[in-house]
Amino acid sequence: MATEVDTWSSAPKADGVFSFEDNLTQANCPYTVDDELLNEAEVNGNWTPQEKALHEARLKAKAKRRLRKSSRNSTSESFSESGETSGGDPNSPKGKIIVSDRKSRAGKGRGLPKKGGAGGKGVWGAAGMVYEDEEPDMRDPNYDESSQGDTVYATVVPEIDEKELEKMVNPIVQEYFEHGDTKEVQMLLKGLNLGSHKYEFSSLAVSLSLEGKASHRELTSRLLSDLSGKMLSQSEMARAFDKILKELPDLILDTPEAPQMLGQFVARAIADHVLPMSFLDFYKGKVDCEHARVALDRAEVLLTMKREMVRLDNVWGVGGGLRPVKHLVREMNLLLKEYLVSGDVSEAEHCLRDLEVPHFHHELVYE
Repeated sequence: MATEVDTWSSAPKADGVFSFEDNLTQANCPYTVDDELLNEAEVNGNWTPQEKALHEARLKAKAKRRLRKSSRNSTSESFSESGETSGGDPNSPKGKIIVSDRKSRAGKGRGLPKKGGAGGKGVWGAAGMVYEDEEPDMRDPNYDESSQGDTVYATVVPEIDEKELEKMVNPIVQEYFEHGDTKEVQMLLKGLNLGSHKYEFSSLAVSLSLEGKASHRELTSRLLSDLSGKMLSQSEMARAFDKILKELPDLILDTPEAPQMLGQFVARAIADHVLPMSFLDFYKGKVDCEHARVALDRAEVLLTMKREMVRLDNVWGVGGGLRPVKHLVREMNLLLKEYLVSGDVSEAEHCLRDLEVPHFHHELVYE
């Protein structure tokens, strides 16, 4: 070891002076000098100024190495105590930490995301967090002292466009034909903001029932009766039927009997006080459409025939499974008695279809 130091230290420059780069190179050298020989040379006063400067540089480098070693040992001990591993790639040099890692980089903590995942840009907050209403800030430029205490929070439902109305109403009416619950229809309509197009619900319901069965028309008449006065006024109902009368030329393309059916709807609505009694008088002498005149004449005839009746309950027949069983049995007996008198099979088949109770046809065989 001493021979190496002698050879290394006895190589000065041409001018006999060691440079600063030589001192640093020798300080970082993996070889060490015997401290006892250096101390003895210092005691005897045999050190030259160059050797003394070299010794000081080597001492500083040694202190820096000790400091780096102690810092690495303390970091590894803190990781081992917390039981966490480095967040960096194990294959990367010196265990570098990934920049996108959200865990603590100080080597402390439980390794969970910062703020429980509720912090950072574009984060809504922790799961289950409920935000309370904030008090108005007096320093806000939009702060209005006169409106203090009058703030009202309400859910605003946008008004449905006329183009979207049919898409929203058709499923409601079709579902009503299945369950027949008018209260559910009222609840669904309250959740919609029909606005000025509210009356069009009645016209759409009647148009759909014209293409359906007699039981559907009976359910529609009941629905109009239940909605009248609660969600739709008589003026809105009259506006809806006026629209249907104008659409009759198009409705008869799919339903040739639409004028007669619409007349029955009008008569039933007037009897149920859905339409005002003066509804027919308003159209006398003012209708140019032939189909509309047929519908209005049909309604006037029915009201004249049923003047003594408060309600035209049987205007759509007695069809549908919603009728009581005793009533269906009575209709089966009347059907059979009429057949025994007339002997007309086609008329008996027509009456049986009008009942719309295929699940009760066994009663006909039994009777």
